[in-house]
Amino acid sequence: MFGSQNDDDGERQSFTKRAVLVGAAQVVGLGVLAAKLYQLQVLDGMHYAPLAEENRINVQLLAPMRGRILDRFGTVLATNEEGFRAIITPSLAGNIREVLGRLQRIVEITPDDIERAVTRGRRQQPHLPIIVANELTFDQVAEINLLASQLPGLQVEVDPRRLYPGGAAMGHVVGYVGNVDRVGLDDDPVLRLPGARIGRTGIERGMEDRLRGRSGSIKHEVDARGRIVRTLAESEASRGDDVVLTIDTGLQRAVMARLASERRAAAVALDTVTGEVMAMASVPTHDPSDLVKGLTRRNWAQLRQADNNPMLNRAIRGQYPPGSTFKMVTALAALEAGVISLSERIECSGRTEYAGQTFRCWKRSGHGAVDFHRGLRESCDCYYYEIARRAGIDAIAAMARRLGFDQVFETGLSQQKPGVIPDQTWKVGRFGRTWLGGETLLAGIGQGYVLATPLQLAVMTARLASGASIIPQFIRPDTGTVPAIFAGLGLKPANLDAVRRAMIAVINEEGGTGSNAKLEDGRAMVAGKTGTSQVSRQSADRAQSDLEWQHRDHALFVAYVPANRPRYAISVVVEHGGGGGATAGPLVRDIVEQLLRRDPSSKAAYPDFAGAAGAASSKSGTAL
Repeated sequence: MFGSQNDDDGERQSFTKRAVLVGAAQVVGLGVLAAKLYQLQVLDGMHYAPLAEENRINVQLLAPMRGRILDRFGTVLATNEEGFRAIITPSLAGNIREVLGRLQRIVEITPDDIERAVTRGRRQQPHLPIIVANELTFDQVAEINLLASQLPGLQVEVDPRRLYPGGAAMGHVVGYVGNVDRVGLDDDPVLRLPGARIGRTGIERGMEDRLRGRSGSIKHEVDARGRIVRTLAESEASRGDDVVLTIDTGLQRAVMARLASERRAAAVALDTVTGEVMAMASVPTHDPSDLVKGLTRRNWAQLRQADNNPMLNRAIRGQYPPGSTFKMVTALAALEAGVISLSERIECSGRTEYAGQTFRCWKRSGHGAVDFHRGLRESCDCYYYEIARRAGIDAIAAMARRLGFDQVFETGLSQQKPGVIPDQTWKVGRFGRTWLGGETLLAGIGQGYVLATPLQLAVMTARLASGASIIPQFIRPDTGTVPAIFAGLGLKPANLDAVRRAMIAVINEEGGTGSNAKLEDGRAMVAGKTGTSQVSRQSADRAQSDLEWQHRDHALFVAYVPANRPRYAISVVVEHGGGGGATAGPLVRDIVEQLLRRDPSSKAAYPDFAGAAGAASSKSGTAL
C-alpha cells in the first residue's frame, strides 16, 4: 500500500521536472526568436527595408541622348535623329511567344525573331528588356499604344540614331559609335541597356565620357504579377555635352580632295601658336554613317581586310620612317652637343665607309665640301652620317623626344600610335642586343628603326617654327578658358635660327630639294624639308617608275608658313609615292595655298557651350 504511494510521488516529481525543462526550453526558444525578430526589424531594418522595397518596385533606366560634335565654326559633324523601337520585359510579359504573336499583326516579326526572344528571355535575368523591333513608324507606335492592354510587358521607347553629316571627309576624325562588347562591374549601368552604343574610334571614342551624358530613371510600383500599379519617382536623363573641334570642315574637305588622287596618303595642318589642328586627312577613308546603319559580317570583313585599309587613320596610326624630314632633329642634336659648327665643311663623295659597310648618299656623284646650311638645303646624306656619328644615338633620341616624337598626345583623339625613337636602352630591351654604330648613321637620316606618324611630323615642324613645346589640340577650349601657354624648347636661339634659315633655303634657294612647294608671284615664303624613306632595297639602284608600286619609296614633306612669322605647320606623307620633293611637294604647296586663303585662325570660332546641352533630356522605357 505504502509502496504504491511512493511510486505516485516519484512519477509526479518526474513529470514536474520534465515540465520545467520543457517550459525552460520554450522560454529560451521564444527569447531567441524575439531577439532575432528584434535584430531583423530594428537593428538590421535599414538594410532589409530597401530589399523588401525592391520586391515591389521596378526601376527603369532612361538612356541619355548623346552630345553633338561640331567643327570650329559650328558645322554639325555628328548629331542624333529620333526613332522608335519595341522592347519586351520577360518578367512583365508572362508568355513572350503569345505577346509577340499579337505584335506580328502590327510589326513585321519573323518566327525566328520570336524564338530568339523566347530563348534570350530564358537565359537572361527576367527584368532585363529585349529588343524585338527597330525603326518603328509613327502609325505602328500609335497602334501598339492603342493595344497596350493586350501586349503586357511590351513598351515603345525612343531610339536615337547617330547621324554623321560630315560624311567621309570627317570619318577618321569624328569616328563612329558601335555596340558595347562587354560591360565591367564598375561601368556606367546605361551601357547594359539594349542597343546601347559607345564610341569606337576618333573623337566619339576619345570624348566618350563627355558625349555620353547621364542616365535618368523611373521607379514603378508593381503588383505580384509584375504589373505596373503607379509611378513613384522619375528623374530625367541629361543629354551629353556638345564637343566643338578645332577642325575647319571646309579646309578638311579641300585637303581630302587634294589627296584623293593618291592611293594612300595623310596630311596634318596645325596652328603653330595655339596647337589647334585645322585639318587632319587620311586616304582612303570611310563614311561613318555606313557603319552605324549596320554592315553584314561579310561586308565588315571586306572593309577591314581591304588592301588599302580605309579604316586606318594614317595621320595618327600610320608609322613611317621619316627619312630626311628627320634631319632637323639630328642637326639640332649635333649643334646643341657642340660637335659641329655652322661653318665646318664635311666632304661628300657620294658614300661613307663605316665599320666595313658602305652608306650611300642619295646623290651618287657626291656633293663635295658641304657646310651646315648646304647640308640641309640639299639634304646631303653623307653630311648627316658624320654629324650623327659625332652626336651619338642617345643625344639624337633625346632631341627627337623634345621635338614631339615617341609619344602620344592627350588631345581627345583616340588610338594614336607612338612611333619608335630607338636608343641603346631601347635596343637591349627590344632585341637583347647592343647598339651598333652603323645604326646611328641610319637613324641620323630618319631610317633604320626610326618611325613617326604624320601628326608627330607636324608637331615637330610647329615646334621648330615656334621654339615652343606645342601640343596638338583637337578640342576647342570651354568658353572663358585661357588658351594654353607652351613652355620653350630650351634650345639655343642661334641653333634654331640656323635650322630655320636652312629650311627656308630648301624651298626658296637654288639647289634646294623642295622647290615644288614654293609659292609664286611674291606670296608668303614657305620653309620646309623634303623626305624620301626607303621601303625596299630594290629602290637603291632602280628608278622609282621602274618599280612596282609597293616597292617604291614613301614621299614626305614638312613645312611651315609664313617663314618670317610662322602660323601654320603642315606634314604630308604619301605611301610609295617616290621622291618627297616631286610627289609631296606639290601637295604641300596646294595645302598651304588653301590655308592662307581660308586662314581659319583669323576667324572667330564657334563658342563651346559645354554643359549647356545638359539641360535637354531624353526619356525611354528601358528597364534595368
